Amino acid sequence: MTTRVAPLASISIDCPNPEELAPFYKSLLGLEEAFATPDRGVICLSGAGPMLTLMRVNEYEPPTWPQGPQFQQIHLDLAAEDLDADVAAAIEIGAREAKFQPSPDQWRVMLDPVGHLFCLSAVRPD
Repeated sequence: MTTRVAPLASISIDCPNPEELAPFYKSLLGLEEAFATPDRGVICLSGAGPMLTLMRVNEYEPPTWPQGPQFQQIHLDLAAEDLDADVAAAIEIGAREAKFQPSPDQWRVMLDPVGHLFCLSAVRPD
């Protein structure tokens, strides 16, 4: 029997300025702001299961992918209905495609406005 201590409440992403990054993720994932600290150094977005929390890090270094020196720490995989259309929609709100694409027919590696990786994926479990 598997037990848990507590359910997943949020996935936190470090960034240089949560105030500037929040609109991107609100548009990308259809989220709404649920909470923010008075200084806007932490902004929590909700509406897709666990919250997505953007946290200010003063010395933020974006990941370099697929090779270092700053490797990715975490990334989101998003279920694309129409891969090409969803890539175009993500670019329209501020994303860009990564230069290296290991399997562009199955998923696209994307970068958010401050360099975090996320993938738009057509791959589905059986």
